Amino acid sequence: MAEDVPSSPVADRRDDVQDAVRAEGANKLILEVPVTGEERLLPAEPAQGGPDVRLLRDVVQARHPHVVGDGEEMPSQVGDAAHREHGDAGEVVTAEAGHLLQRAPVTGSLDEDHDLVHDGHRLMAQILREIIPCTKAFPLRSGMHRTTSGSRYPGRVPTTTRPRLELDPPVVRRARSLARQAGRPVVRLAQRHTTVSVERATLRLAGLSGADHERVPWVNHLVDAVRRQVGLEDGVTTPVWDALRRGEAEDLLTLAQKAASGSISFRLPTGSELTRSRRAARAAVATGIRTIDRQRAARERLVRRLGDPKQRPWIYLIVATGDIDEDIPQAQAAAREGADVIAVIRSTGQSLLDYVPEGATHDGYAGTYATQENFRLMRAALDETSREVGRYVRLTNYASGLCMPEIATLAGLERLDMMLNDSMYGILFRDINPVRTFVDQRFSRQIHARAGIIINTGEDNYLTTADAVDAAHTVTVSQLLNEYFAKEAGLEDWQLGLGHAFEVNPDLPDSFRLELAHALLARTLFPDAPLKWMPPTKHMTGDVFRGYLLDGFFNLVGAMTGQGILLVGMMTEAVVTPFLSDRDLALQNVRYVLNAAGGLSEDFHPPRDGFIQTRAREVLGESVSLLERVVDDGLLDAIGDGTFGLMKRPADRGKGLEGVVEKDEGYDNPAVALLESRETR
Repeated sequence: MAEDVPSSPVADRRDDVQDAVRAEGANKLILEVPVTGEERLLPAEPAQGGPDVRLLRDVVQARHPHVVGDGEEMPSQVGDAAHREHGDAGEVVTAEAGHLLQRAPVTGSLDEDHDLVHDGHRLMAQILREIIPCTKAFPLRSGMHRTTSGSRYPGRVPTTTRPRLELDPPVVRRARSLARQAGRPVVRLAQRHTTVSVERATLRLAGLSGADHERVPWVNHLVDAVRRQVGLEDGVTTPVWDALRRGEAEDLLTLAQKAASGSISFRLPTGSELTRSRRAARAAVATGIRTIDRQRAARERLVRRLGDPKQRPWIYLIVATGDIDEDIPQAQAAAREGADVIAVIRSTGQSLLDYVPEGATHDGYAGTYATQENFRLMRAALDETSREVGRYVRLTNYASGLCMPEIATLAGLERLDMMLNDSMYGILFRDINPVRTFVDQRFSRQIHARAGIIINTGEDNYLTTADAVDAAHTVTVSQLLNEYFAKEAGLEDWQLGLGHAFEVNPDLPDSFRLELAHALLARTLFPDAPLKWMPPTKHMTGDVFRGYLLDGFFNLVGAMTGQGILLVGMMTEAVVTPFLSDRDLALQNVRYVLNAAGGLSEDFHPPRDGFIQTRAREVLGESVSLLERVVDDGLLDAIGDGTFGLMKRPADRGKGLEGVVEKDEGYDNPAVALLESRETR
């Protein structure tokens, strides 16, 4: 493998400053881009008891004395900002807070090659350059600002609960810094490689779909043919569009069909032919990117028109019949009964298929195959039900396994709203090669970022094989790593449905207090993320009465700690696939708890030196120790040693390794280029 590329000092400094500010309680400083195109600087809503903004000066001065001098003035208090609420989504407009952060129009941009040129803002612009990467893709509309309780994008999960734990800021900073150090080598590894699924996803963006009479997708045929003849080290699109330009076939589908029969000769063009082939490939792939953009805009329009659920957390319910025609009426009925998010679980074993089935399917086992047509049918049905119930009902599926990039792409094209997306689940529980799935994960998360999809991560699964108390810190470590990987791929806080679960042995003394401590730790570390709270499974014994009580306690923790997404627990877990009556009783349980105790997060303040706060700090300290070891050993080696979920998965083994390709210097993928540049053409 190629030698590691040094990380960017600018990115490192930006991350250090951002973590320092967050750890002290200031959520973030933000860049407002009104429709006029003017750029303005303003602070986000501060955390409760917001810090003195001089902290920012001190942090930057300590690391970069050339940026802030001792005599520079800073605004006295972020907490001086006034807020006024407006709009159905509860958006918050943050008003003035100090002379350097006034909402004064400026010119220029925060790109690395430009400076803001408005008097009075040069100093803050230099600091913001290190804290906030500039983004041009989805400019804020006038009156919509990113704050803790507001909504940059219609339909994000507002997180109104303020942190309730008093964590040591240097420890929090250390944890995030270590997560970055552990994650960077894996990101560089992913940047140096491609996979057959990444290349197939790129062809799907260009419009190639369908399968042969044996149900082998045409994207598989075409990628395999190119790989046999010229390899994938330069990407699949260059030889494909060179062949189209040479008249080997009149369109992409015909080319794939001919390639499947062995009647196409591929080559790697050079010179002007190379340039024209790549230009044609980019134009074709950009069509799919623009479709994803339109679907994102359509979601935002529907959320504005229909509204979001009134309560938090959102109620998440699974449908799994194996037949899309049976899934649809069950999903619609669940939405009418109060479910806010419908997850169509995949057929058993689909994560190990190195192809995506085509068409509407009716023969899944313990779940329904994830296909583009199934996505389209379910989304259309839930749109109909959304209009009926007067709120936008979200659709979830699974972008994991060997076809993670392709399923993520299909989700963006068909307007799914959430996707299970975590490489660690495939590594640990499906024995998928770590290199393969980290490469696939990065591309899929770039797609999710562009599509406005909320990802759900799988930390809850660790606790099905490891003890929820002894291994609690591994969940926190994985959440911190997932945060880093997600943000590096372009996802924002509101898209991070980081997972955790109610899996402490209920026979342990103080088990409920331990659950509260673990849930509050996650809520405090990730205040703007719509955390996904998972119900008990490991300790469900078949006693449905005890199970119903455990689910009630699980729902109570979700309400008390301000979780964003709550998966409905079933009292018949470990007994049978739930009946419709089981689901109805489970929804009654959730509704009762949320109606009776939904506001407890406002009143729940565990004492600083009490059991809950002490346990949370203990878990955070153990997380830092584990991260230090992971940094020393390397994340891939830590995975190979069984650090997470007690599963040992070496980097040179596992399913799908043969589908990994190291890129040559001339590698080109127009999808990656468009996603990273945030361009549309």
